[in-house]
Amino acid sequence: MKTGINQWVFPPGMPAQEALKRAKDIGFESFEVCVGDEGPVSLDASQRDVRVIRHEAEKLGIEVSSVGSGMGWKYPMTSTDPTVREKGKEAAARTLQIAHWLGADAVLVVPGVVDADTPYDTALENALTAIQDLIPAAEQLQVAIAVENVWNKFLLSPTEMRDFIDQCESEYVAAFFDIGNVLPYGYPEQWIRILGRRIRKIHAKDFRVSAGNMDGFVMLMEGDAHWPAVAAALKEVDYTGPLTAEYGAYRYSLDTTLRHCLTGLEAIITMAK
Repeated sequence: MKTGINQWVFPPGMPAQEALKRAKDIGFESFEVCVGDEGPVSLDASQRDVRVIRHEAEKLGIEVSSVGSGMGWKYPMTSTDPTVREKGKEAAARTLQIAHWLGADAVLVVPGVVDADTPYDTALENALTAIQDLIPAAEQLQVAIAVENVWNKFLLSPTEMRDFIDQCESEYVAAFFDIGNVLPYGYPEQWIRILGRRIRKIHAKDFRVSAGNMDGFVMLMEGDAHWPAVAAALKEVDYTGPLTAEYGAYRYSLDTTLRHCLTGLEAIITMAK
């Protein structure tokens, strides 16, 4: 496994090339570029703009492992509004293209949400149809649609996530498993074993369950994740991809955040050996 860092930890206005260099200087081996309407990398970025980022990563010797996006919150593909679903698919398709230009092999996809206006069964049907519609583009670009478990009241068990992925019947639909996100209602080591080969990428976060809200997210090794069990499960399913830390920066020191993330990731990887 490799140590990875998500671009959202860096200041929003910091160019991707500078963030890549900071990550490399600290010691990270892989990097997750993040895209959106307002960046840090714009969804409207041209191929030339994206290639500049790729060339910088290649020059530095740091892998661009995946592309993250939160557009599924803004335009949920679970929505009962077909216009919103279409915008969600367009955003996902654009993210796939950017990932291809970057040389990344997966994009993080939030398929949508269940809420008071979106019944669970409707959300499931709409999300499945939308992801299936995106498969031809994913296969052509050879970039996986990696569905993440997030706090969206949707795909709440590892068996449901497994079955959702399997219904797509494509190796280019996979799981982007977030260890910290699952802690309030599950056990990451169980999810890892059940999802197995379907896991394409992993976000490494920790969470203190007693907090019960967003304040529960804490630095690696500070929360309730049973890291030896998680590491054993990763080894058991032969996961060899990056462990990507996804954190906001400490208020006064980006470098301290990065070093703490790196130290935690290195400890987890050592446990898995």
